[in-house]
Amino acid sequence: MLPAIILFVATYALMLIFSKYRPYIALASGAIFIITGMLPLNQVIPSLDFNVLLMIGGTMGLVQLFIDSRMPERMADLIMEKVPTVQWAAVSLSLFAGIISAFVDNVATVLMIAPVAMEICRKLKVNPVPVLISIAVSSNLQGAATLVGDTTAIMLGSALDMSFLDFFWYQGKPSMFFAVELGAVLSALIVYFIFRNDKAPIPKSGELTPVTDYVPTFLLVGAIGLLVCVSFAPDTWNLPSEINGIICCSLLVVGIIYNFAKHKNLNAITGPLKAIDFEILDLLIGLFLIIGGISNMGIIDALAQLLAKLGGGNVFLMYTVIVWASVLISAFIDNIPYVATMIPVLAGIATQMGCDPTPLFFGLLSGATLGGNITPIGASANITAIGILRRDGNEVKNSDFFRVGIPFTLAAIIPAYIYIWLVYGV
Repeated sequence: MLPAIILFVATYALMLIFSKYRPYIALASGAIFIITGMLPLNQVIPSLDFNVLLMIGGTMGLVQLFIDSRMPERMADLIMEKVPTVQWAAVSLSLFAGIISAFVDNVATVLMIAPVAMEICRKLKVNPVPVLISIAVSSNLQGAATLVGDTTAIMLGSALDMSFLDFFWYQGKPSMFFAVELGAVLSALIVYFIFRNDKAPIPKSGELTPVTDYVPTFLLVGAIGLLVCVSFAPDTWNLPSEINGIICCSLLVVGIIYNFAKHKNLNAITGPLKAIDFEILDLLIGLFLIIGGISNMGIIDALAQLLAKLGGGNVFLMYTVIVWASVLISAFIDNIPYVATMIPVLAGIATQMGCDPTPLFFGLLSGATLGGNITPIGASANITAIGILRRDGNEVKNSDFFRVGIPFTLAAIIPAYIYIWLVYGV
């Protein structure tokens, strides 16, 4: 176990120090896990989340068609006509991303909102780095608001046999949705404060950019609708685990065929495909292999057992340990395997202590969901946003991310921590 811990810590340290080379560092570390046998060959493929990889690739291509249609420019014009200052534009985009992310995967949300945000920043000559980081962390926050917002929410809902409405009202009390939205309000104030110096008025031209083609917009909206619909599909349908990725890639194929039929040139095919950022995909593949390796070596299980011991026999202390340890752990470890490991552990602890598991489960979800906002590699949405920025020629320093991510996380998790305990723990 010790070699795996050393390799894991060294990998993340190197990725934070040499941020431009993260994909190569992650892939090299994943290869070491495989070569040394810490990740057996028969577990390599299961460690890769093809649903996420396919969804990112497909959505990137769809977004390029969306950009080519000039719809992001039109939406940017509309937003600029409605908000008074750059500061309010940043807050509005952050909240808008959060609303969408409550129903659609966080990464897909970032990919869909980013072109609009980049266009606004381009028109106003504003640094897009803090804007896109705010969008990413806001997307991560809202993933815990509904049953369909994030994989971890789906797993929790399954463990407690919760329906979609139970995330709004559970056991006769206001549920997770309100804990998340309370945090969202306070974190929006953090975004407002971060952009306190950007109070320049937005010029109102009254002119809107003409859209050249509405089909890409319909495809993107269709992707959102289908992603929401399949989240409600009953288990009896036996949909493949990669269904979200299949939807996005299928719509991309439809978009490319339509684009070729319209323009009748090779660029109509290669343009959307070139928009797929393989550096982002390589980084995610490396991280999936790393997490698979430390999971196989029992590190995540050991962390779960350690948390159980730290909580002792006091329910409030256990709840506190679960929330804040989950925040710290999820800053470096993908929250899906962590939450999957912790759910049965917490169920057993609740049985032993004779207490209601609800506050422990809700604390786990809130902490694990928000912890990814602490570091630039703590969540796929963060990685995606930073990749978009760098591809556009913007330098993204770790300090840029910490300046937004850390206060945002604290503003979101502290009220949720207090709320959950007062409603379900007392």
